[in-house]
Order: sequence, then structure tokens, then C-alpha cells
Amino acid sequence: MEYGKIIAVTGLPGLYELVSSKSDGAIVRSLDDQTTRFVSSRVHNFSHLESIEIYTVRDNVNLASIFQAMQSSGEKLPDGKDNNALKKYFEKVYPDLDFERVYASDMKKMVKWLTVLNANKVEIKLRELAEEPAEEVVVEEKAPAPVAEEPKAPAKKAAAKSTAKKEKVVEEEAETAEKPKKKAAPKAKKTEEGAEEPVKKKTAPKKTKE
Repeated sequence: MEYGKIIAVTGLPGLYELVSSKSDGAIVRSLDDQTTRFVSSRVHNFSHLESIEIYTVRDNVNLASIFQAMQSSGEKLPDGKDNNALKKYFEKVYPDLDFERVYASDMKKMVKWLTVLNANKVEIKLRELAEEPAEEVVVEEKAPAPVAEEPKAPAKKAAAKSTAKKEKVVEEEAETAEKPKKKAAPKAKKTEEGAEEPVKKKTAPKKTKE
């Protein structure tokens, strides 16, 4: 009997061997009286022993590790009705157990389950899951759709700067047009005021030969 097929069923005492699974439940065989029955998954939940973990002061450990420590310790299994005896037993067998989160009911269940496993000569050994080769998946790469590029920030700044410059030039031209044009200063007279202009000498007429 394989340890990996041993399950616990909520609402039912003892342990069971999973014979076959169905869509609405499972066919199980009791390890206590070897009777076979159908258990509905609508009413009960199934827990594989190899998937159960136990709290410790460090990392959680698999229930199989606790069972193996109990078998190798050589200590006699305690009376499940005595909570103090249960705690003292596990303090010797597995001192790293977190006794604040592992209750007396849990310790009682572990003792009872190990008793059933030993009676059915079940080797407590976790199954090694075979690694399946990963399937090669080929994905067709599609060309990305064209995306319209947004104008870069520097270009926007340059355009804004150019517009501001044009507006400044227009304002300067408007100010120039509003200012009245200055008249040219009259040219200074060649002679100073009060000074007599020199009398132009008349040239004598040229004599003609008779």
C-alpha cells in the first residue's frame, strides 16, 4: 500500500486508501476494516497525508517528517486521552514543534494515524514527482501597429520661442509707426547774422576790335 494514496476524509474517522476518483466523489477503502465505499465530494473533503504540513518554530515541515521522527525515536506512543503525556512525548520526539499552534487534538490525531499506518505496514515515503519535459511553444510575432509620434518637447519649445520672437518684432514695428517722424534741421546759413554779404564785382565788358 502506497503512502501517497492514503487520505483523510472530513466527517469520517480513521484513514482511507484512495481506490479511484470520480467527478462527484471517490471510492475509498478503510484502513481499519478494509471496507470499500463511495464518498461524495459534495459532503466531504479529501486530504492526502503527503500534502499535510505541520507548524514548527522554523519552517513548516511535511507530516511524513513527523511520522518518520516518531518511528525512529524508539519512544512508546502515548495515550491519546492524556494531553500532558502527548505534549511530553512530542517534546522528546520533535522539540521544534510549535506547541502554540499545534493543539492537543492535532497531536492525538498524529498518534492515531501512525498507529493505523504501522498496523497496515505502510511505508512512510513521499512520492517523487517525475519532471515532465517542457513543451516547446512557438508564438508568431506580429509586426507592431504604427503609432503616430508626438512632437518632441524641444520642438514645441522652439516653436513657442519663434512665435514669441515674431510677436515682439510686430510690437516694435507698431511702436515705430506710432512715433512722429523728426523734421530735418535747417541747414545753417553761410553768413553769420549782421555780417554784410560781399558785393559781387561786375566784370567789365570785353572790348571789341573796330
